Amino acid sequence: MKVLAVLALVAAAAPFLRAAGQGGEGDGAGPLPFAVGAAPAGCDIGQGEWVRDEAARPWYQEWECPYIQPQLTCQAHGRPDKGYQNWRWQPRGCSLPSFNATMMLEMLRGKRMLFVGDSLNRGQYVSLLCLLHRAIPDGAKSFETVDSLSIFRAKDYDATIEFYWAPMLAESNSDDAVVHRVDDRVIRGAPMDKHSRFWQGAHILVFNSYLWWTAEDKIKILRGADNDLSKDIVEMKAAEAYRLVLYQVVRWLERNADPKNSRAFFVTASPTHTDSAAWGDEAEGGNCYNQTTPIGDASYWGSTSREMLRVTEEVLATSRVPVGVVNITQLSEYRRDGHTQTYKKQWSEPTPEQRADPRSYADCTHWCLPGVPDTWNELLYWKLFFPSNDQAL
Repeated sequence: MKVLAVLALVAAAAPFLRAAGQGGEGDGAGPLPFAVGAAPAGCDIGQGEWVRDEAARPWYQEWECPYIQPQLTCQAHGRPDKGYQNWRWQPRGCSLPSFNATMMLEMLRGKRMLFVGDSLNRGQYVSLLCLLHRAIPDGAKSFETVDSLSIFRAKDYDATIEFYWAPMLAESNSDDAVVHRVDDRVIRGAPMDKHSRFWQGAHILVFNSYLWWTAEDKIKILRGADNDLSKDIVEMKAAEAYRLVLYQVVRWLERNADPKNSRAFFVTASPTHTDSAAWGDEAEGGNCYNQTTPIGDASYWGSTSREMLRVTEEVLATSRVPVGVVNITQLSEYRRDGHTQTYKKQWSEPTPEQRADPRSYADCTHWCLPGVPDTWNELLYWKLFFPSNDQAL
């Protein structure tokens, strides 16, 4: 069965297989781990358009995936439309193999895949579980969460797909996976031992961190290894604190990741849609609420910080081990319709005033499942198995 599945993967990938002797993504040293082919030359999978495809999307139904948190189950919470589920991302000028759950599980046989980040990364993690779990018999899979770590086991494949809660990547006072809403965030610039000990041994690492850095212009940094978060604290511009932490992640990868048998990825910023004036809606106080179609303007860019994206690019470019960038930002900018809006489990009951104006408590940050994060996993799939010669694309 294993041999047949791998042969099927190779056959499906035939148009994308590497030419003999072709190197990996920018390293010139041979194929990267897990790569079975290469994206066509000049193919930038982060640039393209959303195509309505009711025959092929969604990949799964909300009700059939038991791993989706109630904060993301929009249909169960009364969302009246389903059109947000029917959009397929088409990269401009190139086509790549479709996501294949069985083939991905075969490639993960005996491996550990770990997502590290915030609730948006957790949404992508859960999306991947939804994409894979139907290919696994009920008795051959399990799921558990202990503190900050969630583990999905595909028993027949001896594989785990995990999520570790670390919204700032560095240690912070928001590290509790359940109770993490604090008014005054403090992070530790170094060391990263508290979190990174959980990253050890992963064959595929998928990092994200953006949203939590944008709440304030400045971030408080605890210097040194003292466990007392009340002393030796300095303030730093958020973008520079972000740069400091990303450097720590890169240095950790250089010391601990073996590029011969492991891969690391960084998922770029997930946009919000909190101001409809940005896409030309003149209604006062408008946002993602009641939006049912993507933005059609290919040049649209919302409030995502270009400075933070530039910091990400600059820091990852210094890495001496390959780090793949999964660029979800531009394609997600168009998807004002994909957010959970008010159709989710609420942390607290809306007030009568809020119910009178649902826009006032609409969640324009997180995404319904099935939905946009499924496409993020398509991009990750392409990056993992069909990398380009320039990993930064």
